[in-house]
This record gives sequence, structure tokens and C-alpha cells, in this order.
Amino acid sequence: MSVSSSRKITQILDAELDKLVTLPVIWLTLISTFIINLALTIAFTSAALQWGAGTQSILKTGLASMGYLQAGFIILGILATCSEYTGGQIRTTLTTIPWRGVQLFTKHMALAIMTIPVAFIIAASGVLYAFMMMRDTAVAIEIDKLIKTLVGVTGYLTLTTILSAAIGAFLRRTTSALMVLLSYYFVVSPLVRDFLPSSKNYFPDTAGSSMYMLPSSDEINVLTPMQGTGVLLLWTLLFIIVAIAFYRKRDA
Repeated sequence: MSVSSSRKITQILDAELDKLVTLPVIWLTLISTFIINLALTIAFTSAALQWGAGTQSILKTGLASMGYLQAGFIILGILATCSEYTGGQIRTTLTTIPWRGVQLFTKHMALAIMTIPVAFIIAASGVLYAFMMMRDTAVAIEIDKLIKTLVGVTGYLTLTTILSAAIGAFLRRTTSALMVLLSYYFVVSPLVRDFLPSSKNYFPDTAGSSMYMLPSSDEINVLTPMQGTGVLLLWTLLFIIVAIAFYRKRDA
């Protein structure tokens, strides 16, 4: 890649990052996600303390809200790509940056750069609160296990955000993308997992959960963290490729 091409990609990436960090709706989503996750963690920790903290894992309690936390990052990904269509800003973007494939790919890169530290902080805050409240009674937590779990959670939330952004770019409508993704994650996937347990490891959310969630002793054929990462990464790349292909062919 030439120096000029590298400079162009860097400039586009800087522009996409600047757009993300200056969108009020992005910060509103992140702040709301942090507050709601903390409130849920407080509730789960309180329940664990009342019903026998001695049998509870700090990590399990601190991450008990993950099923709800992922919704905030799904919304974040959708807003990152759909917000430009709301007021027609996408026309300005494509006038300034005519290389559609590069522009959309760098948008996903910028979103990943923004999401990684935020996902880590939000997940770690829940574990930290659980540790502070349960450190005297709960099962001890190992540092290496803590680090691996938080890295897995961060990776899962980041890939989920990017996958959601790709679907948002494909559908181009915030409401439609929200309906599709929230219906899948909270309705369709749980139902399909019950009816087709042998196939559940190939679903993006189930595969992704193995990145941070330790299986129970009675579970079989569970993916390892690396396998789960691979499956979710393949889903994410597939949707990005599809989004870019349609993005290049459509009118603004």
C-alpha cells in the first residue's frame, strides 16, 4: 500500500472516529448502558447475598447482567451506521469520501476502537462492584481467570457491536435493525436453542458467550473460547462483506 493510500485511510478513520465521538446519541447510549448495567449488577449482587453468597462466584454475579448488557451494544452498533441516514448526512459523507467500501470498513474499525475500552470498563465495573460486596463471603476469584473473562467479555461485546453495525448498514433504518436484532437475540435465538440444541453453537450469540462463560459440568460439546471467537468473528465478517457489497451498489 502506498504512503498516500495509507494516509487517506488514516484520515478517513480519523473522520469516522470524530463523527462517532461527537454524536450525542452515542454518548447517551453508552451512559445509559453503564447506569442500567450497574443497577442490574446491584440487584443481582443483592440477590446473591440474600440467597447464599458462599456458593456464588464473584465473576458469575458480576456478569449476570450480560444478557441485558448486550442490548446496549447492539443499539450502539445500529446507531453508529443508521444515524447518518436519519438526516441525510450520508450524502455529505459520500461526497467527501467517494470510496464506499473503504468508508464503511473504516467506520466499523472506528466503532471497534471506541467500543473496546468502553466494553471493558462497563463489564469490569460490574465485576468490581460484586467483588466489593461479596469479597468476604463468595468464592475467591483468580486473577488470571478474571483477566481472561474480562477480555472475553470485551471481545464479545465488541464483535456484537460491529455485527449490529453491519446489519444496520444493510437495513439503513434504525427501527428495522432494532426489531430484527433484538427479536433475534431475545426471542428467536432462545427458542431455537431449545428446539435445536445440537446447532446452538453455530449461532453468533451462543458461540460468542463461550468467549467468557464457563460451561457447567453437565454441558457437552461446548465451544472453547477460541472456537467461540472464531465462529462469532466469521459471522461478523460475513455481515460486513454483505453490507459493503450492498452499500457500493445502492444510491445514497
